[in-house]
Amino acid sequence: MKYLIIAFFLFTAPAFAQDSDLETRAKDVGHALRCVVCQNQSIEESDALLAADMRKLVRERLSAGDSEAEVIDYMQERYGDYVLLKPPVQGNTYALWFLPFLVMVGGLIWFMVSGKRRAS
Repeated sequence: MKYLIIAFFLFTAPAFAQDSDLETRAKDVGHALRCVVCQNQSIEESDALLAADMRKLVRERLSAGDSEAEVIDYMQERYGDYVLLKPPVQGNTYALWFLPFLVMVGGLIWFMVSGKRRAS
């Protein structure tokens, strides 16, 4: 009996390791993807049914042999740029990336100019 238990663990340990590796990769991808139903939640954090379907699709694609980047690209093609929690820097997202910085610099300039006017 002892040998059967040892044999069981010897033959199933790689499968458990592979499943945990797949699960780790799937969670990494899931944290990079936004739930399209919820506002600003990853598919790993969301309880929406669509997020569960998206998690399942991610695991299926990773099981089929796709890399993390290929899965993210597939989901981006399917759902658009909105599905990415960190949108790419491209023409239609320049305002998203650079407007906060420009507003901060403009506010700092306004503060300095109005401070000099009051001092004089």
